[in-house]
Amino acid sequence: MAQVEATTERVIAADAEAVFDALADYSGARPKLLPEHFSEYEVREGGDGAGTLVHWKLQATSKRVRDCLLEVSEPTDGELVEKDRNSSMVTTWRVTPAGEGKSRVVVTSVWNGAGGIGGFFERTFAPKGLGRIYDTLLANLAAHAEK
Repeated sequence: MAQVEATTERVIAADAEAVFDALADYSGARPKLLPEHFSEYEVREGGDGAGTLVHWKLQATSKRVRDCLLEVSEPTDGELVEKDRNSSMVTTWRVTPAGEGKSRVVVTSVWNGAGGIGGFFERTFAPKGLGRIYDTLLANLAAHAEK
């Protein structure tokens, strides 16, 4: 099995702390940022950053739905890590200052892909599809944070 990785980034015209706070607010801001690919969103523990346990279903394609149960940690300042209890997927959000009143958000998901021909297609197409989903989420985050 090869590791599959999808990375998307965006510069947002808002302070890094405010952007991070919106991302880490799983009980308030985060559900409002999610595009239509996410369903059955539910905070099961916590709700603000580290210690949060959140559930959602991610519909990556018309046929592929991933049931996610994510444990949230904050290993360093400006970093949220979501580890899926139901798979090998780990998503890391990094928010850093990008000049006066701006921030850069980089989101990276990695997981163990399938083998064989299915794995080839997964490695080829999944990062692009997930990248589009995260690009929409980051656009929603920008609209929220730039108010």
